Amino acid sequence: GGGNLSNLSSCSAAPLQAEQRLPGPTPSQSRFQVDLVSEAAGASEEKSPISDSSVAEPEGPGTGAVAGGEEAKGRFRVVNFADPSGAGGAASPEAAPPDGLQNGDTVMSETSLHSSTGGQHHYHYDTHTNTYYLRTFGHNTIDAVPKIDFYRQTAAPLGEKLVRPTLSELHDELDKEPFEDGFANGDELTPAEEAAAKEAAEPKGVVKFGWIKGVLVRCMLNIWGVMLFIRMTWIVGQAGIAYACLIVCMATVVTTITGLSTSAIATNGFVRGGGAYYLISRSLGPEFGGSIGLIFAFANAVAVAMYVVGFAETVVELLNVTGAIMTDEINDVRIIGTITVILLLGISVAGMEWEAKAQIFLLVVLVTAIINYFIGSFISMKSKESMGFFGYDGRIMWENMGPDFRGETFFSVFSIFFPAATGILAGANISGDLADPQKAIPKGTLLAILITGIVYLGVAVSTGSCIVRDASGNVNDTFSAHSPANCTGAACELLYDFSTCKNDKDGCRYGLHNDFQVMSLVSGFSPIISAGIFSATLSSALASLVSAPKVFQALCKDNIYPGIGIFAKGYGKNNEPIRGYILTFGIALAFILIAELNTIAPIISNFFLASYALINFSVFHASLANSPGWRPSFKYYNMWVSLAGAVLCCGVMFVINWAAALLTNVIVMALYIYVSHKKPDVNWGSSTQALTYQQALTHTLHLSGVEDHIKNFRPQCLVMTGYPNSRPALLDLVHSFTKNVGLMICGHVRTPNFKDLAIDQTRYQRWLMKNETKAFYTPVFAEDLRQGSLYLLQAAGLGRLRPNTLVLGFKNDWRDGDMMNVETYINMIHDAFDFQYGTVILRLQEGLDVSHIQGQDDLLSSQEKSSGVKDVIVSIDTSKDSDGESSKLSSKATSLQSSPAVQKDDDDDGKATTRPLLKKDKKSPTVSLNVTDQRLLEASQQFQQKQGKGTVDVWWLFDDGGLTLLIPYLLTNKKRWKDCKIRVFIGGKINRIDHDRRANLLCSSVVAFEEMVEPYRLKEDNMELEAAERLKNSEPWRITDNELELYRAKTSRQIRLNELLKEHSSTANLIVISLPLARKGAVSSALYMAWLEVLSKDLPPILLVRGNHQSVLTFYS
Repeated sequence: GGGNLSNLSSCSAAPLQAEQRLPGPTPSQSRFQVDLVSEAAGASEEKSPISDSSVAEPEGPGTGAVAGGEEAKGRFRVVNFADPSGAGGAASPEAAPPDGLQNGDTVMSETSLHSSTGGQHHYHYDTHTNTYYLRTFGHNTIDAVPKIDFYRQTAAPLGEKLVRPTLSELHDELDKEPFEDGFANGDELTPAEEAAAKEAAEPKGVVKFGWIKGVLVRCMLNIWGVMLFIRMTWIVGQAGIAYACLIVCMATVVTTITGLSTSAIATNGFVRGGGAYYLISRSLGPEFGGSIGLIFAFANAVAVAMYVVGFAETVVELLNVTGAIMTDEINDVRIIGTITVILLLGISVAGMEWEAKAQIFLLVVLVTAIINYFIGSFISMKSKESMGFFGYDGRIMWENMGPDFRGETFFSVFSIFFPAATGILAGANISGDLADPQKAIPKGTLLAILITGIVYLGVAVSTGSCIVRDASGNVNDTFSAHSPANCTGAACELLYDFSTCKNDKDGCRYGLHNDFQVMSLVSGFSPIISAGIFSATLSSALASLVSAPKVFQALCKDNIYPGIGIFAKGYGKNNEPIRGYILTFGIALAFILIAELNTIAPIISNFFLASYALINFSVFHASLANSPGWRPSFKYYNMWVSLAGAVLCCGVMFVINWAAALLTNVIVMALYIYVSHKKPDVNWGSSTQALTYQQALTHTLHLSGVEDHIKNFRPQCLVMTGYPNSRPALLDLVHSFTKNVGLMICGHVRTPNFKDLAIDQTRYQRWLMKNETKAFYTPVFAEDLRQGSLYLLQAAGLGRLRPNTLVLGFKNDWRDGDMMNVETYINMIHDAFDFQYGTVILRLQEGLDVSHIQGQDDLLSSQEKSSGVKDVIVSIDTSKDSDGESSKLSSKATSLQSSPAVQKDDDDDGKATTRPLLKKDKKSPTVSLNVTDQRLLEASQQFQQKQGKGTVDVWWLFDDGGLTLLIPYLLTNKKRWKDCKIRVFIGGKINRIDHDRRANLLCSSVVAFEEMVEPYRLKEDNMELEAAERLKNSEPWRITDNELELYRAKTSRQIRLNELLKEHSSTANLIVISLPLARKGAVSSALYMAWLEVLSKDLPPILLVRGNHQSVLTFYS
């Protein structure tokens, strides 16, 4: 059995002991230890592990085993000591833990603090009791100490993601079982499954490279291309030593800056496979990443062809010398190129390990060739002099110092050299196969740039110092004693006269200008240079052949472009993208068959440069955004240097070949626009988001420093919508006049249930976005509606982006429910005026709230599922009616088209329903709604359609600062409303109204009004004063007789206005009228409500508007 472990805490209260002998089966099952965790503060625990013989059968959370300890009022935790071997190894500090504990998946006791696993604590998820057990600092607690595994992304290749206990698990009251949800993300595995997953994630024998083999070797091979042996001498001949060194330095500066930027991004976090694509997409977002990924993979595939053709051309030249040409030169290049690329494909498909071995071998050959050249340059031979090689000589060096362009310019020579410097991402492209990309990429890349740059400079200086520009190869072109007067130049001083071939129409055959193979002439043993050329071309081809599929595989996995997902599948232990290899092979083969690569080389350089420019730009962008998530451990970068690098890359693109540069830019932009239009469902925390945030913050602060001006007034509406989808008409109408003009906040007062708050917040915000509604959803928790609206009125918004207008729906059912609700509702309006808000109330005769027609949750889920359909509001499948409201089943799925009422309406008004609220589901049967719901739905979507040629009638009765006029003006600016005319009605002199008619009208209407308010009167004349006061205090909404009499004129004014509205505006699309005011404390809420009711009843949609009596209009420019 295990040794006795006791842990006494410093504040040792009476130790509680819980030692139970549990009946149990064989010892080969797991050993349980039952710990009693006391809730008494500071009570320490002393634990006595149970010996092997007492093994609990896991039946469920604390079954009979713990029944005895219930009196202690403690909570039991069953801690499972995994012991798969059954050996019962001791878990004491002296003994090493058994194998089962090596994974660090299971809980050990205090020993975990100093056990051989090295972990700070161990974590274990017990499937039976659905709880965590963590032991930290010797106490039973579910609070977790910091551990890197909590910070992994879910699909982390370096280890499994653990989930730390959520705040609510640690903080919620105990009677609410905090562990009911099990794990935070609900899909965690048991330890056994987890260990299996870990095995699968890191299979044995995966090849991971260090920085030398993985990055340095690859980059050096890729940078030293054919240029080193075939073109470098020609560049020195054209540009001279000084300019040649300048060209090398310029190219090196561009690549060094890019190398620094690459290092910064690569050390900012864990780098997966995908190289340049991964770096750019994770820092700049999917738009740039996606376009560059595609271009970069394609460029690498074509680069394979370029290098292979370079190789084939060298082979064909050698065959030419021996006269062993097969058909003609161009077809030979095709034949040899095809054979070569098939062999290379074989090597790379055989696996990264073989490919790495081939790379090392090729590097050895290359380095030998370079050393061979330098040795040869010190051995001057008489036989080589006629071909222009004289050994090191100051006169030759001085002569070759300046340029001698023949048919070229500085930039055209630069553009021929630059592709030789572009291999710097070869290491980063296989980032997924590196053991530690964060260390390897900076070290390897920068060292490779340094070494190759030095070698290029060395070759430039060395060839320029020992070879003349022109030589005939004719041994007889010599002088005897000293040079004649008419011969100038270093060759003459060395007693050679090459002027004959210079003046010849064909020119000389040898020298820096004319002989591309001059390095093999100089070298100690010329076949090694040929081998060097082969190795340089093949290694670059091989590196590109590996890079392209890896980058493409990463791009396919991210699922940014449709239809390329099949290339994401990897095979074998190294997850080799075989399908990608075959695709790359196909592209390379197609370009090899062209066999004329002078046309393709500049496009490749441009593609590479575009990705370099973006890597540099993304470092600048991330530094500019100043996001806390940007903290590379590589410190030697600077945002301005990176920006300069990006500009340089763009400049070099246009210098090399402006047409290709334009084409590249067009392709990048087209892909960028495509991806940003498609909006892939990824969130990588890119610096674009960070910068957007920072700019928004800066502008908001900046805005707060400026005084408001009437000309810049905008209605910023706090709309009490509840759930945004429950009052579509209110949302649509307000959105019509705030969209792109002012702020719109959908306020929602909820009774406390903190669990769903965060989820709902994001869910409904997403719903608003999907519906293209430019608004913010702001829920608050409060005891009642008024409390919540007070919170919103005071705290919604930020700085200048604060609401100044409260928008409510009219309370149509005010007479049905509890009158205290009316009191609350009217008080909300009073509060708005107290806070100097304008107030707007929308009334539709049918009502606004459609939430009872369909379940909120169904609605949202249907939204999220059918993201393609933006205008589905109700698209519910009746089969899964989760609401439990079977009585309302009939109202679940409907089709507006089937209702004759709508058809008729369309014909009359000529306004077709453009965006039906209800879409007919193929699966769900069409059930008809009852008539009122049908009408309500039609009404609720009327503001989604084009309004046709109607009118917006504005009854501007009282001057409120102009809000009553501004809203209709903003409304008719919008596309849906632009055909509507605005008619403005202003009150005339009151005594003009013809008295008889007024008398007639008022009699019938006043009677109706009095009948309406009858139930809400206090009737204090008929009771004791005290009783009346008591009733008024308990039911503050009651109307006193005194008040009714006092405001009789105002009452009749509302009734008369309603008549006039019916007479003049019964056909308007919308009526906007001044909202009558009621003095706080003097007019009871029932009377005010009754006024609003009679004023707005039986009319088209009506907006009651009252500004805050500050001017919002001005006629000064």
